[in-house]
Amino acid sequence: MPTTTSFPNLDDLLADMGAAGGRISDIGASEAAAGNLSAYIGRDLDLGDRFPHSEEIVLPLPAPALAGRTVLVTGSGIRLRQLAEDPLSGIGAVRVHRDGRTATLRTSPRRRFARPTSEFNSHLAVHQDQVARRGLAFHAVVHAQPPHLTYLSHVPAYRSTAALSPRILRWEPEAVVILPEGVVVLDFMVPGSAELMAANVEGLRDAQVVLWS
Repeated sequence: MPTTTSFPNLDDLLADMGAAGGRISDIGASEAAAGNLSAYIGRDLDLGDRFPHSEEIVLPLPAPALAGRTVLVTGSGIRLRQLAEDPLSGIGAVRVHRDGRTATLRTSPRRRFARPTSEFNSHLAVHQDQVARRGLAFHAVVHAQPPHLTYLSHVPAYRSTAALSPRILRWEPEAVVILPEGVVVLDFMVPGSAELMAANVEGLRDAQVVLWS
């Protein structure tokens, strides 16, 4: 018997992002305003009622594969624990123009941020790469700071994929099922830099999780 899957509407997507932000906060993985979320939506969304305000922006990098589509992204300085209570205050909708270089940033009257997250270049680059390579209709990126992994990334002996990935799969055996490809570990690079952005894109081609030292 054939089955159909209905794509979540905008309110569902906002609620899911709010729940994700709340969960990341609950496990202590978003100290202060750390952590950010984004989701690429490969279909038309009616943004008018929820995001009536608009401004034109230049994207941090070309994203032709996302042209005509929307990326929901958390704002700079937003605390993820606040998303569960009021997603519209901390999320913007970036509608990418046909040129793939500019976009319209749509926001709510309850907006509490000046610009998208400072890691927007990395989020956008990952969406661009994954959508272009895999033809995805939906794609999400989550950036959190789990305290134990953050601590381990300070220990030189663990600061490589070869050292840390097999240990994670041994310490938490269920991870073999969820993350069979393991975890990619990057050395320290300046947050928000082009270097980190490129390394993150490459790492996520091989794994679902990339750890930034």
